[in-house]
Amino acid sequence: MGDEQRAVTAVGASTRRRGLSPWWHLLTALVVLALVQALLVKVYQVPSGSMEETLAVGDRILVTRVAYAGGGPARGDIVVFSASGAWDEGRPAEPISVATALKWIGGLFGIGPGVDRVLVKRVIGLPGEQVECCDAEGRVLVDGGPLTEPYVFEDLPFEAGSLDCASTPVSMRCFGPVDVPSGAYLVLGDHRSASADSVVGCRGAGPPSADCLRVVARGDVIGRADFVAWPPGRMGPVE
Repeated sequence: MGDEQRAVTAVGASTRRRGLSPWWHLLTALVVLALVQALLVKVYQVPSGSMEETLAVGDRILVTRVAYAGGGPARGDIVVFSASGAWDEGRPAEPISVATALKWIGGLFGIGPGVDRVLVKRVIGLPGEQVECCDAEGRVLVDGGPLTEPYVFEDLPFEAGSLDCASTPVSMRCFGPVDVPSGAYLVLGDHRSASADSVVGCRGAGPPSADCLRVVARGDVIGRADFVAWPPGRMGPVE
């Protein structure tokens, strides 16, 4: 083979390699992104208004998967968790379809809502604690001590002496006392009057039923919501 033919062959091979290179880089980037989201940080979309005004519907939040590698959530943490057990009641299963497959792929790379059934709430009660509401000022109590909750938005109505836990009717803010089981967490939404949270079935008149409380098992906690990544006007750390 002459020098000229070898040169032409080499140029052709080089061109083919350059043509494949962008696709290879894209594939590599997608694999790295998927691994990062599976192991370290994942993007989730806020599904409802139960965490307003801390989080808004449609916010894309970065959830740190390794936040609890050495332990469990702390009180006040905003956590994303799998909606299993009592949290999943009444939700229809995702049908098997092309649309479902596309949602699964989008969720894998943080694009769109995905097919994962997840919720986001704030941790209020830790394992072994007793939680109830309310004291004379309408505050949530943990082991008898009132919480200061500046993040609460549009709480349920409460008026000492006229609409409280001893009045008729009873304020719907009232619940408990309820005991948080070992290895589980009691979670509430910041938009307290619009949150189907751990105590939604325990509020109102009468003593709480044995099965009114739904908690989040430690194994269902995906991670801690740390940063709003989208939209740009809301970008910043989660308070």
